[in-house]
Amino acid sequence: MAQNTTQDMSRSDTSTLPALPAPPPPPISPPLPGLHGLEGLHVPLITPFDASGAVALDALESLAHEVLAADATGIAALGTTGETASLDAAERDAVTEVCARVCRERGAFLSVGAGGSSTRASEVALAGLRRWPEVRAALVTVPSFVRPSAAGVLAHFERLAEVAPVPLVVYHIPYRTGQPLDAGALRALGALPGVAGVKYAAGGIDQDTVELLGDLPDGFTVLAGDDAFASPLLALGAGGAILASAHLATERFAALVRAWRTGDVSGARALGHALARLSAAVFAEPNPVVLKGVLHAQGRIPTPDVRLPLLPAGAASVRETLRRLEELAEVEELTEVEEVEELADRTA
Repeated sequence: MAQNTTQDMSRSDTSTLPALPAPPPPPISPPLPGLHGLEGLHVPLITPFDASGAVALDALESLAHEVLAADATGIAALGTTGETASLDAAERDAVTEVCARVCRERGAFLSVGAGGSSTRASEVALAGLRRWPEVRAALVTVPSFVRPSAAGVLAHFERLAEVAPVPLVVYHIPYRTGQPLDAGALRALGALPGVAGVKYAAGGIDQDTVELLGDLPDGFTVLAGDDAFASPLLALGAGGAILASAHLATERFAALVRAWRTGDVSGARALGHALARLSAAVFAEPNPVVLKGVLHAQGRIPTPDVRLPLLPAGAASVRETLRRLEELAEVEELTEVEEVEELADRTA
């Protein structure tokens, strides 16, 4: 009986203790950060061809090393600049393999174009990227020709983000896809889990551009994709750029991205104007024909050849681009002189 009485008293004593306070709710997780390495300068590599018309893989590898050694954050394979539509499956795999190897060796960011006009085809292309663990992001265009509604585009990317092995970068280029998206639609895409950013190549800067950059979803990076408008997009808050022109004067384009991000407005503005003139010359004919002509003139690729329906660049366009490169070197020398003079004034 005594034992029972003790147990009863223990239960009674415990029941009279004050209730413990409820545990605090778990802390709210901060927004996921943007994809590490996505900000900065990325160079969408051309696909060089040899005299027989085959992909010149050695030249491709050299180009990849060159731009990364010149301060590019990463490279993008199988984009528009790479003439991806003219490559067969084996060639696309070979290009990706070379780029993956270079990025593995240098610890650089690799994005790869993967997508199509249908969601099913895009899923297949994305699944293929599992073969290369070096791939950090997939560059996926808004579906072209089909011209779905904004809700259809959102459903397309929502599905792809669910199945993709890597984060997605939406490639917004309405003058190629025929599918414009306003700031609200792009923000909705940016809010999807698995969508890390957008390559913004809308053909200019308008109200939607300003609205988008003024109210970005957490962890969503805008990358300037129109070479001539890269500087103003960076000024408005773009986190980096994917620029074909950056095959040339790579260090200067990387410096432009840094200047805007660090607040060097005067330096960024002068450099941005000079680089915009270079980009205008590069894009005087359909991309990448002028770029290939210049790279060949520099001895960096074996031929300037492109595949039909593209035609090689005219000699005048190549000469003008080379002239703009010389002009850029003069601007760089002038800037260095001004920096020395400014330092002398400050220390006088």
